[in-house]
Amino acid sequence: MTSFVRGRHRYLVPCDGERGEWARGRCGRAWSPNAIEIAPADLADEDIDIVVLQRPHELDLVSEWLGRAPGTDLPAIYLEHDPPTEHAALTRHPLADRTDVQLVHVTHFNRLMWDNGRCPTSVIPHGVLDPGHLYTGELSRAATIINEPVQRWRITGTDLLGPLSDAAPIDVYGTGTEQLHAALCVEPRRVCGLGDLAQDRLHAELARHRVFVHIPRWTSLGMSVIEAMYLGMPIVALGTTEASASIPAEAGVVSTEPEILTEAIRLFLHEPMFAQLTGKAARHWAQANFGIEEFVANWDRLLTESARRQHATG
Repeated sequence: MTSFVRGRHRYLVPCDGERGEWARGRCGRAWSPNAIEIAPADLADEDIDIVVLQRPHELDLVSEWLGRAPGTDLPAIYLEHDPPTEHAALTRHPLADRTDVQLVHVTHFNRLMWDNGRCPTSVIPHGVLDPGHLYTGELSRAATIINEPVQRWRITGTDLLGPLSDAAPIDVYGTGTEQLHAALCVEPRRVCGLGDLAQDRLHAELARHRVFVHIPRWTSLGMSVIEAMYLGMPIVALGTTEASASIPAEAGVVSTEPEILTEAIRLFLHEPMFAQLTGKAARHWAQANFGIEEFVANWDRLLTESARRQHATG
C-alpha cells in the first residue's frame, strides 16, 4: 500500500474504528497526501472511478457502502496477495467464475498455482521504496524476518532455523518472535527473537548482519527479502515459490537443500568481502527489477485501462 499510493491518483481509504479490519485507514503511516481517509458512510457520495479489492468479503462491502455492484456498476480490480492455502494445482480462485473484475497477482507463481477460471488475470510484481545501501555486515550473524513463526511453523520454514543456526547465530525479527528459541528448543544465543521493529530501525538493524536468510516453504515473495537486497545484503533462500525466479545466482544462494543453505551461510560468515560483493549485486538486481517507478506505472496503466473499459461497455 505504501508503494501503491505513490501514483498520480486520489486514493480513498475507508477509516472507521468500529469496523476494525475492514476500515483501518492509514494506520498512522506516512503515505502520500493523495491517500485520504474517509468514513464508509460517506463513500456513496463520492465520485469514484474504480475500486481495488483484496479479500472476498470486500465485494459485498462495495455494494453495502457505495450502493453499486463491483464489476457491474463500478469498475473493479481484485488484488490477490497469496498463493492458494492448500491443493495448489486444484484450488479455484474466489473470482474464477467472474469476467467483470480484473484479477491481479503479485507474483507469476501465484497466478500459476491458482485456478483462475474465466477471470481476466494479470501480474504486477512488487515495487519497493529504496531504503538506501545501508549494509555494513559488521555482525557475524544472520538475520531474517518472520511474522508469527511459531503459529505458522512449517509454512514459514521456522523448523529450519535450528539446523541453519549451526552455521551462524540467527536474529529473527517480526511479530510473535520473542520466545521463538524455546519453541525450537535451542539456546537464545543461536536463534534470537527480537520482536517487531519500526521500519527505519529494522532496516538499520538488518544491514548490520552479514547475511539475510529467507526460508518460507509456501508464500508469496516476501517483501522483506526484496528490502534486504535493496539494503545490500547477500541472500540465502529456500528455493520455493517465486524465490528462485527473483533471486539470481549473483545475489546469493537459492536451494531446496537445507545443507546447502547452511554451507552458504557459513561461507558468507567467514568471507565478509565476498558477502559485500554479493550484497552489491543483490542491490543492483532489486533496483532493476523491483523499482517503484515501474510498479507505479504498471498500476497507473491498469487502473486507467480498467476504468475506461468498464465505462465503454457500461
